[in-house]
Amino acid sequence: MAFPFDTKYASLELLIERAQKRMPRFAFEYLDGGCNENINRDRNTSELREVLLRPQYLNNNYAEANMETELFGKTYSAPFGISPVGLQGLMWPNAPEILAKAAFKHNIPFILSTVTTSSIERIAELTEGKAWYQLYHPKEEWLRDDILDRCEASGYDVLCVLSDVPTFGYRAKEIRNGLAMPPQLNFRNVSQALVKPQWCLEMLKHGVPSFKTMEKYMDKNMNVKQLGQFMNSTFSGRLNSDRIKAIRDKWKGKLVIKGVASDEDAAEAVRLGFDGMIISNHGGRQLDAGESTIAVVKEISEKYKGQIKIMMDSGVRTGPDVARALSCGAEFTFMGRTFMYAVGALGDKGGDHIIEMLKMQFRQVMEQVCCDKPEQLQNFRVK
Repeated sequence: MAFPFDTKYASLELLIERAQKRMPRFAFEYLDGGCNENINRDRNTSELREVLLRPQYLNNNYAEANMETELFGKTYSAPFGISPVGLQGLMWPNAPEILAKAAFKHNIPFILSTVTTSSIERIAELTEGKAWYQLYHPKEEWLRDDILDRCEASGYDVLCVLSDVPTFGYRAKEIRNGLAMPPQLNFRNVSQALVKPQWCLEMLKHGVPSFKTMEKYMDKNMNVKQLGQFMNSTFSGRLNSDRIKAIRDKWKGKLVIKGVASDEDAAEAVRLGFDGMIISNHGGRQLDAGESTIAVVKEISEKYKGQIKIMMDSGVRTGPDVARALSCGAEFTFMGRTFMYAVGALGDKGGDHIIEMLKMQFRQVMEQVCCDKPEQLQNFRVK
């Protein structure tokens, strides 16, 4: 069997091990951690992996596995994409561009975060406008409208409105490492970076990361304290139905809400006219006492499938995890940490590597259970 990726790193565990060796400790802990005691981060994956599939080896209707998945009028090569991740360029220099290029090459969606380290315009250039954009809702309407205008002018046609950060999560290691808002490098971080030469070389090559999308609205002479005040005041705009209606009225493309974690919010998303929802708890980084995402997917898909596109992130790590999520009613999945571990491990080659690996893993599950289309995986779940 020919493998289209580096076989030395043929599992997520091996990629994580290498990423931890190459990334400064503060950067790896920012990527790897949840909030409080990491309980919901771990619950997301552990409960997802309790889902079992049952093969149908004598299925006369099976022809061959086809991973292609239609979503919002586009056909993607597989039913997974890249979640928005903040501060990507701090974890590994140039990470958002590495992943956007790979997503475009392999025909999967890439979602750009408002608070990551590449701009709306640069990612649009790399993806020919085929990326998605995640909006942290700003307090000021003029700022929201300007960001939406930039997205439209750049060709984005899917907007994800983030709902699950009404307050920043309590993350003890980030507080210790100086990566709470605003992020800052202290002596501890600098000393950790100096013993990671490849990370340092890449940082010298690409420059100190910054909030590229937001630079337009910032005073160029802001110090760290002023930056923190700016970010905290700018993104204190908690979502409500009036704000969502204003976005729905202005945005001409597909509108997705990200961060749905309850039946009540799912019902409201349908009522407000969203085209899709991403069931998510921010990778367990916001509410340690919350439910796992797969528990919510099972509940919501039974009630609302067919009324709105139901997608999922948080807890999905591998190809088999994608299959498990789809078998429970999700129509598409997204991953954040998985892709960032790969970039931390392999740099510029990480995006291509992990997409090829995930596709091979997912196809193998489909072939093993004798399922020819991703949307049919519900027929193979052990009830």
